[in-house]
Amino acid sequence: MIPFSPPRIDQKIIDEVSDALRSGWITTGPRTKKFEKMITAYCGHESTLCVNSGSSGLELMLRWFGVGAGDEVIVPAYTYSATANVVVHCGAKPIFVDAGADFNMDVEKLQKAITTATKVIIPVDLAGFPCDYEEINSLVASEDIKSLFSSNSPEQKNLGRILVLSDAAHSIGARYKGKKTGTLTDVSVFSFHAVKNLTTAEGGAICLNLPEPFDNEDIYKYLCIKSLHGQTKDALAKSKAGNWQYDVIEAGYKYNMTDIQAAMGIVELERYDEDMLVKRKHIFDLYREGFTDKAWAVIPPYETAGKNSSCHVFLLRIAGVDETQRNIIISKIFDKQVSVNVHFIPLPMLSFYKNSGYSIDDYPVSYNNFSRVISLPVYYDLSDEQVQTVIRAVTESVEAVLL
Repeated sequence: MIPFSPPRIDQKIIDEVSDALRSGWITTGPRTKKFEKMITAYCGHESTLCVNSGSSGLELMLRWFGVGAGDEVIVPAYTYSATANVVVHCGAKPIFVDAGADFNMDVEKLQKAITTATKVIIPVDLAGFPCDYEEINSLVASEDIKSLFSSNSPEQKNLGRILVLSDAAHSIGARYKGKKTGTLTDVSVFSFHAVKNLTTAEGGAICLNLPEPFDNEDIYKYLCIKSLHGQTKDALAKSKAGNWQYDVIEAGYKYNMTDIQAAMGIVELERYDEDMLVKRKHIFDLYREGFTDKAWAVIPPYETAGKNSSCHVFLLRIAGVDETQRNIIISKIFDKQVSVNVHFIPLPMLSFYKNSGYSIDDYPVSYNNFSRVISLPVYYDLSDEQVQTVIRAVTESVEAVLL
């Protein structure tokens, strides 16, 4: 069976994790701090805080910005549940916006969704393909939209407009108009979950890129406290001679990354552009070549004039099928010993959100994309021969249903 997305665990990662274990620092320590600086240098934003998941990074920033009851946060209808769940955790209301043909949030529909209660927009770079950040950033900076904004916290007052909080869980290494994700808007959050391009088993990073009058380094220092129970010193700081005393200045959270996780990330980031991204793009190119002459194959966008995907997930859509037929095709592919997946079930179709009053009928493009999509295997150790096996399995399965 060809698996869907196993992580790369090679000797370099094993050695670095072993060194972390032997060092005695297995919680937040020098490797985590090193990894944060590496991410900042790699992407080019102002400051980075590593956390224990992308989800906690999103929630931490919503809470930092003062999002709460009565507020609205705009998220795509087509994304993983974490994007909206964090809004619910804060007591705010998720407002769903339909997708475009590229799977990402439709900016025209986004504009229509903004109200006086809107505090944050969370665009999602689905599958690693960047959103239209120039349009989104221009939208929130326009006088018409700023005039709708009312501030309920010092942070909101300082920004004076809607915060753009990018869910870049899939897109580390992607580029938009020559700039890497992490630098494209106010704040971006990466995920380093086990299936991501760059994995720390579990983990994430907050990329701070806020405009003046904000001091991103000061915000980083405060978020270090907020992400560790509101404690003013972490274990590394307290380990210095005579430095054991600390205070707790708020009821914070437990969101910190460990040095064991950071050890994996350090190895992967050092070789990411020249190794991991090259391999994943090669797999995407092979899929494009293998399906380009199939009338039923809709190739996902991953390279355009202004955008370069991180090639996280290959979202192949099948033209002319409905959801039931797509599901039959997936079963046939599995019968041929190839694992595939579906990214994602739109949020209004999930029980929690459906029972909260959302209807997929209001998001026709999201449903259309979902009903026809099959996510194909993409991972570092996938060989060219295995890619061809996937292409044959998909082709035979689709044509068995369509022809």
